Amino acid sequence: MSKRVLVAGFRHETNTFSRLATDLAAYDARDLYYGDDILTQFAGTRSEAAAFLDAGKRCGWQIVPSIYADATPSGKVTREVFDHVTGVLLKVLDQQGPFDAILLCLHGAMVAEHVDDGEGELLSQLRDRVGPVVPIGVTLDLHANVTDRMAALADVMVSYRTYPHVDAYHVGTEVADLIARTLEGEIRPRTLVARGPMLDGADHGRTTAPGPMTEALALAKQFESEPSVLAISINAGFPWADIRDTGPSVVVVGNGENSNHAEIASVIIEHIYKNRERTTIETVSVADAVARMRKRGKKGCPIVVADFADNPGGGGYGDATGLLKGMLDAKLKNAAFANIYDPDAAAACTQAGEGAEITVTLGGRLDPSTGAPIKVTGTVVRLTDGNFAYEGPMSKGVKVKMGSTAVLRVNGPPLSRLRRDSGIDIVIASRRYQAYDQNFFKHAGIDLARKKVVAVKSAHHFRAAFAPIASDIVLVDEGGGITSRNFKMLPYKKVRRPVWPLD
Repeated sequence: MSKRVLVAGFRHETNTFSRLATDLAAYDARDLYYGDDILTQFAGTRSEAAAFLDAGKRCGWQIVPSIYADATPSGKVTREVFDHVTGVLLKVLDQQGPFDAILLCLHGAMVAEHVDDGEGELLSQLRDRVGPVVPIGVTLDLHANVTDRMAALADVMVSYRTYPHVDAYHVGTEVADLIARTLEGEIRPRTLVARGPMLDGADHGRTTAPGPMTEALALAKQFESEPSVLAISINAGFPWADIRDTGPSVVVVGNGENSNHAEIASVIIEHIYKNRERTTIETVSVADAVARMRKRGKKGCPIVVADFADNPGGGGYGDATGLLKGMLDAKLKNAAFANIYDPDAAAACTQAGEGAEITVTLGGRLDPSTGAPIKVTGTVVRLTDGNFAYEGPMSKGVKVKMGSTAVLRVNGPPLSRLRRDSGIDIVIASRRYQAYDQNFFKHAGIDLARKKVVAVKSAHHFRAAFAPIASDIVLVDEGGGITSRNFKMLPYKKVRRPVWPLD
């Protein structure tokens, strides 16, 4: 008889300093699928969910998809959402069980209104239902804040090893294969975690250049050659979460109990701690960024500028205006900006229609301290429904639902002399997304080959898609957003102390 395996996803990277509660609407705006719809949405994509589905075919399992929920990073997950997702999972367990194994797509940095360790609570409820024998395999983002509870409750737990995360499918395959070996009785996996006294480390997980993260991964690779070690994950942590266990960690999945596994984790986390101040990135002010935009951008090979401090991928609001205002004040030409989150402005542009000249107030609505609203006049050059799929290399094939979206061209000539390469094309979206794929521009008719400057609301993921076309990459951080690296500006209360760099 074939093995029956339950597949689910409940993902969120929670920025506890955000004012935006993560409710059911936030999940519906991105990914909220039930049952067989999960097969339709993820089959053929380069996601860990797709890897689970493919493993089922390869191993001859009967896959039972239950729920897949993923929301753009923001504030705490509401109790309503948490109870809804766990309720669906438990109902499937009760009504369609028993199951031989459970495969979960998690993030590892979820904080809910009622519990700081979202993943630990989820795993606890599942364990209470299925007992200690049913193996549970988990994929994590490498920005997970892994708790002891999470490690104790999951048999297999493996994180992405790349940032940008271009290996999601590979990691999903690795987890599924380890669960398959467990079901065959070949291995008895056990998971443990070690962490150090730091909020951030391992170069925040960056693998686009040699540095602390690539060195830690190389060290882990050496230890993985030991026969009893099944997988080692390096988690850079998610520092914008005010919970006790925030920060870098090392997760070792071993075959059975072995004291050497804890020693391995300790060696690697000590290496990360010693190198905690090393980084491969530099951030600059808006003024410095604008100066570089003027000098280095050219058609076909634009300068790519990232709004690091307002990254929706880390819980930023996506409507901070500092960088955009600097570009507008500089009257840049042949430039594009994606995305500013502003449903009201997107609706106004939609009502005005393509070709209309319109004055709108942009951004600064959620927290004006991250940048005041700015009034702009421009021409609506494109309207879309905001639906497209990532072209990759990250999340290739996964669908995006930005909602009503407009491209407003500012600082360009009058409509009668409108040219494709004039002014600044601003992508205004009705939903919050990190712009890490070229299709955020292309789906709205923006030809990146004609742009000298391309600006994105992102911190690092954008490099996978945009580094190949960039003449230069600039990160802007003036400490005005809730994803700024200036951690001492943030009001931490729960994190363990002492901890670097606060102490």
